Amino acid sequence: MASASPDGQGYLRKKVRAMKVLHIVAGAGQGGAETICLDAVKALHDNGVEQVMIGRPHQHYLDALHDRGIRHHEMSFNPLLKFWQKAQIDKIIAAEQPDLIHSWMNRGASFTPRQKDIPVLGWFGGYYDLKNYGACDFYMGVTRDIVRHIKEHVMRPDRAYVGHTFGTLEPSPAVTKADYGIPEDAQMVLLLSRMHWKKGVDLLMDAGRDLPGVYFLMAGDGPDLEKYKAMAKELGVDDRTVFPGWCDNRSALLDIADVCVLPSRYEPFGTVIAEAWFAQTPLVATRADGARQYVTDREDGMLVDIDDRDGLVAALDAALNDKKLAARIVKGGTKTYNELFSREVVTKTMISSYEEMITRYREDS
Repeated sequence: MASASPDGQGYLRKKVRAMKVLHIVAGAGQGGAETICLDAVKALHDNGVEQVMIGRPHQHYLDALHDRGIRHHEMSFNPLLKFWQKAQIDKIIAAEQPDLIHSWMNRGASFTPRQKDIPVLGWFGGYYDLKNYGACDFYMGVTRDIVRHIKEHVMRPDRAYVGHTFGTLEPSPAVTKADYGIPEDAQMVLLLSRMHWKKGVDLLMDAGRDLPGVYFLMAGDGPDLEKYKAMAKELGVDDRTVFPGWCDNRSALLDIADVCVLPSRYEPFGTVIAEAWFAQTPLVATRADGARQYVTDREDGMLVDIDDRDGLVAALDAALNDKKLAARIVKGGTKTYNELFSREVVTKTMISSYEEMITRYREDS
């Protein structure tokens, strides 16, 4: 059966009827890319893909894998032990005999030994340095522009694939605004983000000074959390700003939010964009790399320039109070979600990409 390769060139493709994927995941316990990885593993399992993982022993990972009968091999990914741990990974690969190895992010890829008989896929959640991906035969970027970045730095640009993350969220127990000390009749803006300068948290709190009566739920953890708590007091918005820490109930939080905001200075994508579209919550974002590729201003979200405080105030005010505009961007967001970012569409694309990589590797061998 003929099929098109990522660069549009056709080649003969044999159908792969079953596959086993080994994931190498060396990330932290929490974070956007780590969440994407675990969500993908769950979705692949639900679609019948056999999987095994080499990773750190983060408890929520272990629980999710155990519930699905997915084997987990523990690894610390200590740079001082890299030589020895790469040898251990090689032994696991030899024992598991996967059809494809999926290495997630920089560290996972850098610990992956080069293989002779098994294709290795390196995953990019940002504009990573390709020096860590020397063992990879194929590449996958979470956005079109990240794939462009990859293609500019590899010998085989036709082996770079787009692999969107999905915004489909698992149901979580319902919450109310009051659960976070917010009046039920108050307007609430939700930020789902790490507490880091790159995320524009300070910009959002400063904008909050010109949005009287609006509450801000800053759901996330990170190195600058305490700094931002102090800043909220300095700006005089601490009585309307809540910092609950890292939250796993993203679906429930989006359900009670009047607007979801992503005021990032740097954001290769931002899965919260797709999650807001899924939840049908009006979206406001800055023109960071991810949002400007996929969000159309006033059609499926509101876009403002990076560090444009007054523009952020105006966009939030419009999304909160212009009901006709809010309805339009929610409708447009639902359409974009259904076309590109639903769990079904993204998982189907990932599986077909895996199949294509396995087949191409076998045909090239």
